[in-house]
Amino acid sequence: MSAKTVFTTGEAAKICKVSQQTIIRCFDNGSLKGFRVPGSKFRRIPRDQLFAFMRDNGIPTDALESGKRKVLIVDDDEELVELLSDVFEKDGRFEVKTANNGFDAGMQVREFRPDLVVLDVMLPDINGKEVCQRIRSDETLEAVKIICISGMVEQDKVAELRMAGANDFMHKPFNVDRLLDRACDLLDIERAMVA
Repeated sequence: MSAKTVFTTGEAAKICKVSQQTIIRCFDNGSLKGFRVPGSKFRRIPRDQLFAFMRDNGIPTDALESGKRKVLIVDDDEELVELLSDVFEKDGRFEVKTANNGFDAGMQVREFRPDLVVLDVMLPDINGKEVCQRIRSDETLEAVKIICISGMVEQDKVAELRMAGANDFMHKPFNVDRLLDRACDLLDIERAMVA
């Protein structure tokens, strides 16, 4: 990813964590410089222009620099957090931060701007559904994917979480490699090669 020098509007949107429509609008009004592919309507954005656009608009440029996907793991079970952090970090394509309550999660989501949140539904201070709703109510976070995890099994609760904005749900206990696979699927990257 880091070797790319020219991006499509879709790729630029993913890197900036905004909608593709926003990128197209900025391209069309001239605030994001780029070019059209000759003989087509496709827009292309050179890396240096994308970098300048991100810098000018206060969008963290580390996604463009490292190419790593950011994962925020939110759970009050420290052993599980450690286990999940290890799995994502070993993969090498992820930068991981953790939080063990809803308040920290809210702060981290704003500052770290993760690509993916792995969210325990039963947090000590706030339920996961509320965290989902808060993330979804901020349009600058619309590209964030959320996988909820929980030991509770009521189907209607799972449906509520999906309505609140969760992209996926896994029952505890689960296989951590399956979680990594689902994370890769949601982020549109290749599944990890199992050694």
